[in-house]
Amino acid sequence: MNIQGVVAEGFEAVRDAFVRNFEVLGDRGAAVAVYRDGRKVVDLWAGPQDVDGGEGGRPWAAGTAQVVRSATKGVAAVVPLLLHQRGLLDLDAPVGAYWPEFKAGGKEHALVRDLLAHRAGVPALDVPLTPAEAVDGSSGARAVAEQRAFWEPGTAHGYHAQTYGWLLSELVLRATGASLGQWLAQEVTGPRGLEFWIGLPEAEAESGRVGRVGPVEPPQTAAGLRTRPRRNVSEAYADPTSLTRRAFAAITPLADENAPEFRAAELPASAGIGTARGLAGLYAALLGDTQDGPRLFTPETVRLAGTELSSGPDRVLVVNTRFGPGYMLHSPASPLLSPASFGHPGRGGSLGFADPEAGIGFGYVTNAHATSVTADPRAQALVRAVRASL
Repeated sequence: MNIQGVVAEGFEAVRDAFVRNFEVLGDRGAAVAVYRDGRKVVDLWAGPQDVDGGEGGRPWAAGTAQVVRSATKGVAAVVPLLLHQRGLLDLDAPVGAYWPEFKAGGKEHALVRDLLAHRAGVPALDVPLTPAEAVDGSSGARAVAEQRAFWEPGTAHGYHAQTYGWLLSELVLRATGASLGQWLAQEVTGPRGLEFWIGLPEAEAESGRVGRVGPVEPPQTAAGLRTRPRRNVSEAYADPTSLTRRAFAAITPLADENAPEFRAAELPASAGIGTARGLAGLYAALLGDTQDGPRLFTPETVRLAGTELSSGPDRVLVVNTRFGPGYMLHSPASPLLSPASFGHPGRGGSLGFADPEAGIGFGYVTNAHATSVTADPRAQALVRAVRASL
């Protein structure tokens, strides 16, 4: 495998782990980037740009971007936390104070912090949206506003796999008058030159820099075994009536993630597109000044981002999870660098996070979507290598 990019002295273990991801763990095309104390110390990429490209396909380049699925959620969470930091959004206010229609179906007492921490009670839809409805900019918000709560908001948590995006989009729109993707581009990523978009601009779509993603089978390990989820988790995903299956099927049939309309849509739950460098650089900017520009979060907002709001049994993922306001927190189900870390994985592989104690911003993106949900072996191998390098 021809690995491109650079690694600073002391972080060679990350390169070694990246190589092993291709040789042993079945990666096709991928990139990893790490910032430490605002300075980029790892920037690596390899493989074809398209998962189905083969040896004759376009090679992954320095600016190749990919759909990162739910790793988008952590990027999207920057917007409400910055609005809160600027006094434009009250996390303790009812969602209905900004969005009156949301109060229907037993959700009148849902707070903004409940929405961010997957406690809003609407992880699924009684009537799933079609792919066309999911990206039309209005059907998603209307559907979650009308949806009856599956539990009393604030009393339990369950991963809002798809609905999180429509919830957050409409909340930001009502609070600012701008779409979440527009606000992110104007206030966060654009001024810093960070390569991440929620709603791919036409110019970027025409550039040909966004690779094709697709599913891959996990490889056999050296011992000839595959990592398998526990039986109750497998049963939950297999049962079409379970809340687990219904949450992930809020868009039915599954949208084509390589379609131009999907890439252009603002779906903050699942359709963000970016480079590993953009993802890592964004998380680094939350913690302090970086080579890309001034810090985004105050120390108080950094502490807020890592504050546990939900923990214990997750009604959707069927394992114990921990969430802060918009972020997954370090746990056995979603291991990050340390208990101080906050970020978000993407189903199938991608991962982004910040670690305030180590001053780390991390980003990993791949075009090979495996069956993992919150702890992909390739991403975990890279995290362990970062930990060993500190």
